[in-house]
Amino acid sequence: MILDEFSIYTVSEITSEIKHLVSSQFRDVLVEGEVSNFKPYPSGHLYFTLKDNASMLKAVFFNYQGRYPDGMIGDGMAVICRGRVDIYERRGEYQLIVSAIEPRGLGILQLKFQMLKEKLLKEGLFDQVKKKSLPVLPRVIGIVTSPVGAAIRDMLKVISEKFENMSVLIYPVRVQGEEAAFEIVEGIEYFNQTRSVDVIIVGRGGGSLEDLSPFNDEMVARAIYASLIPVVSGVGHEIDFTISDF
Repeated sequence: MILDEFSIYTVSEITSEIKHLVSSQFRDVLVEGEVSNFKPYPSGHLYFTLKDNASMLKAVFFNYQGRYPDGMIGDGMAVICRGRVDIYERRGEYQLIVSAIEPRGLGILQLKFQMLKEKLLKEGLFDQVKKKSLPVLPRVIGIVTSPVGAAIRDMLKVISEKFENMSVLIYPVRVQGEEAAFEIVEGIEYFNQTRSVDVIIVGRGGGSLEDLSPFNDEMVARAIYASLIPVVSGVGHEIDFTISDF
């Protein structure tokens, strides 16, 4: 018999195997969709369905009411959910266990920022003991930024006021847009390859979360961490915080 060639699972065993595969693959994901069947319960938990034009996904947010104001989310709203996919073995159904939810828009940038921050923190990229000491008096400062705009003028003004004869090399890059992160990484790597500066500044002026997104990019963070030359991050206004700053 052909069945002799295969292992025979019980329903519980195959469901358990599927649960393990799914939960290990989708431990921390972002899912966007439209909310339907929005049902908050007296317990504070929220049950709803995420859907798009082709599919539906059941979702549950435990202790939702203790964290979000009434009316923020409802049926018909387009949202971004952060969570993990799990299997409810008793019914053999999969669902999204939600840990955060935002209306679609700039909320996705904030969620991605938080996810990357947590990831790099766990990896130790922000550890204080791993940060490189700045030279007391650098001979040459390298700046990776846009060659036009207020930010570079401000930096050059401050440097010249403190150190009148300080040498400065500028690596010109775009500081917003799709290609900006790649160019910033190239600038950091260039100074590391040429060893032409004693300290590197990466920065730009203020802007929206979207404008600052290149400095919240994972490859920029890893380039700063890997740099053999100390890197100073000067991005945005005092109230702005980016991954590069950490």
